[in-house]
Amino acid sequence: MSVLPVVVVGAGPLGLAAAAHLMERGLDPLVLEAGSRPAAAIEQWDHVRTFSPWPELVDAAAARLLEPTGWTAHAAGFPTGREWIDDYLAPVAEALGPRVRYGARVTAVSRLGRDRLVSPGRAEAPFVVYVDGAESRIRARAVIDASGTWGQPNPAGADGVPAIGERAAAASGVLTYVPPTLPHATALAGKHVVVVGSGHSAMTAVIQLGEVARKDPSTTVTWVLRRGVSEDTFGGGTADELPQRGALGVRSREAVDDGRVALTTGFRTERIDLIVGRAVLSAEDGRSLPPADRVVVLTGFRPDLSFLSEMRIALDPILQAPVNLAGSIDPNLHSCGSVLPHGAAELAHPEPNLYIVGMKSYGRAPTFLAMTGYEQVRSIAAELAGDHEAARRVELTLPVTGVCNGAGLSDGPDGEDAGAGCCGPASSTPRPGSLSLNHFGG
Repeated sequence: MSVLPVVVVGAGPLGLAAAAHLMERGLDPLVLEAGSRPAAAIEQWDHVRTFSPWPELVDAAAARLLEPTGWTAHAAGFPTGREWIDDYLAPVAEALGPRVRYGARVTAVSRLGRDRLVSPGRAEAPFVVYVDGAESRIRARAVIDASGTWGQPNPAGADGVPAIGERAAAASGVLTYVPPTLPHATALAGKHVVVVGSGHSAMTAVIQLGEVARKDPSTTVTWVLRRGVSEDTFGGGTADELPQRGALGVRSREAVDDGRVALTTGFRTERIDLIVGRAVLSAEDGRSLPPADRVVVLTGFRPDLSFLSEMRIALDPILQAPVNLAGSIDPNLHSCGSVLPHGAAELAHPEPNLYIVGMKSYGRAPTFLAMTGYEQVRSIAAELAGDHEAARRVELTLPVTGVCNGAGLSDGPDGEDAGAGCCGPASSTPRPGSLSLNHFGG
């Protein structure tokens, strides 16, 4: 077992950080990335500016790995996803060299010669990680799943499963689960666009499309909420502890109040019909929306647990997060900044030496902090190296206000939002091209 690598699934921010910490501990990491480049998920929102500033987006061990190359960290500012990749994540992946393997999609994780029913000798048997089918198998001493949730968007269907016709609408290109870039939003001028979702991603898509409607009044934007309007529909507003997050609520409400966006509430999508290249959403109560040229579904994400089906994992039945962590990340009780630092102990499963980290460790909880994830992998690397005291020690101090990582505002056509971030002053003035993601794939 001691000569086998620790397999890390995913070459996003948390997967790369985990590899750096493992190397510092004298362990051999092997990062398996399904994409052709590091941070493939972030590339899909690389125009978006993060809520977190640079110092909170860089892992300490990864920074130490880069020091011999002459790399220097940004001292301030809020990077876009593209800048995060180019100025930090891609250099880390390059420094890791052949320890990162691309085009390697993990399809299953098991124990050598043992399915999940077999207990004798289980902990002593190496893991077997299947890559792109059973033809390729990699033995490992431990597995860290940092695959994130980006590839598993929640559907528009109100039951938690795709609405009737939703898959066909997605296949046609009329329906998407990806927030629009500024050029894509601009190209929708004069069209009818439906945005489904109540979180910050949906809010900022609404703001962005509302700006398109301001410039071209022939544009129609319908914002669909499953619930009715309540005190927290538009977030905390100016009272929000994160000013830029609060500003999203202020701006989205202004878009509705100004008539640029039509708000439809209590609409629980049951079916989506394609009619001459347009989509008609129908609710459980019989209501239907006018045909839409584009439907943008931003209802959050969920973990893909399929390749862990032979693993003994203990998950909260509601959040699908590790049972020892779920209570402290319940979105009804906590924001991302109020979650206590946690590590190997809270992320442990009945399957020894298997850990789920990053956004995937939060299950269906909607917010995640990069700093919290870096503390997760630091603790796990220490535990796997046998330094149990370091694994239990907390080496993270969260900002007093907390920050929600994943993305803030995207640049406008002239870079108007270049200084935007969660700790800046809230503004009620709508900004063109704004966009927000609540979380990112680890």
